[in-house]
Amino acid sequence: MNIPITTVSPKVSCSNCQACCCRLEVMIISDTGVPEKFIKRDQYGGETMNRLSDGWCAALDRDSLMCTIYENRPWICREFEMTSDECIDERDKFL
Repeated sequence: MNIPITTVSPKVSCSNCQACCCRLEVMIISDTGVPEKFIKRDQYGGETMNRLSDGWCAALDRDSLMCTIYENRPWICREFEMTSDECIDERDKFL
C-alpha cells in the first residue's frame, strides 16, 4: 500500500518568519501614520509603501527583518496574518 508523503512546514514564528510578505506591494488605503519617507505616490495620487531596489519594503530593517514602523504600519500589513494561507504561499515562493 502506497501512503502519500506530505511535508510539514516548520511552525512560522517571529524568529523564523523571514519577512517574505515584505516583498509584496502594499497599498496604503487608510491613515495609520506611515512616515512620508516610506510612501510612494503614483501619478494619480495612489499611495503604496516604498520599496528599495532590492524589492523589499523600505521600512524593513534588513538586519533583524523586523518592521521599523510596526506601530504605524499600513492596514494591509496589520491584516496579513502570520501562518495564514497567504503567508504560507509567499514563504513557499522564497524559501
